[in-house]
Amino acid sequence: MNKFLISLLSIFGLHAHASDYSEYERHTYENTRIDASASLPYRVLLPDNFDENTAYPLVLFLHGAGERGNDNVAQLTHGASMFLSPEFKENYPAVVVFPQAAQNDYWVNVDVNRESSPIEFHFKSGAEKTVSMKLLSALVDELRAKPYVDKTNVLVMGLSMGGMGTYDIIASKPGVFKAAVAICGGGHPDLAMTITSTPVWAFHGEDDEVVPLSASKTMVDAINAEGGSAKLTIYPNTGHNSWDDAFAEPELFPWLFSHLK
Repeated sequence: MNKFLISLLSIFGLHAHASDYSEYERHTYENTRIDASASLPYRVLLPDNFDENTAYPLVLFLHGAGERGNDNVAQLTHGASMFLSPEFKENYPAVVVFPQAAQNDYWVNVDVNRESSPIEFHFKSGAEKTVSMKLLSALVDELRAKPYVDKTNVLVMGLSMGGMGTYDIIASKPGVFKAAVAICGGGHPDLAMTITSTPVWAFHGEDDEVVPLSASKTMVDAINAEGGSAKLTIYPNTGHNSWDDAFAEPELFPWLFSHLK
């Protein structure tokens, strides 16, 4: 497990420098009731012309295994620049949050078989949440209580490990998330029973050598079988890095934000 997660570092490329994302405020969440020795670093991007008396939608972005740690920087490697674009800021004013899972932790509780190719992920039905997910869930509750956050309009996106975390958190908080984007993720199909109220758009590379395409197909099929709404976009001749293609989808943000009330 640990060797597998460490090996993912080579897949995700170089980490961003703090100066590149100075608009993202640094914060740290702690909750001794969950774990007295653990914390969850996170970065927050506020809308232009932010007004603390205005309630904005909340967008949560969950990183992959290669961005774990405690530097409160690496989680911005993939996706953070999208939210800094003038087009996004003008059309979708929102509070955007990038949490960072601990280096030795994972967003979801999963067993991994590294001997196969693609790697096999064995998700556990009803498994105890990881410390990082417990902290993240509590952080979402705290953020939704802020006067400048519209608690009824919460969205989540995630890639790879974060795609897995996306399925996990929308399942554990049914009705909280208005829509979700899961890129090259996966999960136990039992999660689908409590995902029916959250529309999901999944993305995956056909030739993914890390998380098999079947992981997304399983979740999308399970959600739809339960009466939910999920769709899957598959990129031919694409490996694990399907997030660049997903980020370039012209309908990504229009679709995501169309589900807000």
